[in-house]
Amino acid sequence: MEYPQELHYSAEHEWVRVDGSRATVGITAFAQDALGDVVYVQLPDVGALVTASSSISEVESTKSVSEIFAPVSGEIVAVNDALQDTPELLNSDPYGGGWILTVEMSDTGELSSLMDAAAYKTLVET
Repeated sequence: MEYPQELHYSAEHEWVRVDGSRATVGITAFAQDALGDVVYVQLPDVGALVTASSSISEVESTKSVSEIFAPVSGEIVAVNDALQDTPELLNSDPYGGGWILTVEMSDTGELSSLMDAAAYKTLVET
């Protein structure tokens, strides 16, 4: 499976792409594979304040409903509205068009608690 080197990863299978103080969040290829075909994504509200490790969204698939957890704290500044009409983007393009939300981070130091690609790959392969 693919785990882009430039991303950070959580133990809950979210990825984080950092651009300055903003963190774009999605689910990993491993997570979408485990979920199966995604049929619905419940997006959080823009402007909502989130705390690292708190539940911020849900993804419904043909197999189950899974919570998405905030890998970092801050304010949600964007959500991927395209997922309302095409939730399957989480399956077909998890690291691109399948992003879920963007957070303006309140503490960029929280990134140090996330894994790099090599550590995440070890996590999911053991």
